Amino acid sequence: MASQGSGGNVIAALCNIPFPGLGQLVQGRLMAAILFFVFCAVGYALWFLVVPGIVAAVIHLWAILDAATFKSNE
Repeated sequence: MASQGSGGNVIAALCNIPFPGLGQLVQGRLMAAILFFVFCAVGYALWFLVVPGIVAAVIHLWAILDAATFKSNE
């Protein structure tokens, strides 16, 4: 990927909107993608307890921002 704010980061951030972690997967960060997806999926599955749903929404937003502001070490 190129630098922060590049077109690749924008695409990765857009990929995160429907599926948390997909943007990190597009960027080649497998562990981050798995963690974001699992935490959001569990939180959204427990939406009826209210707090896990709110935490999942915050993590989902974090995943989008993380993909948009990612800087590679290359």
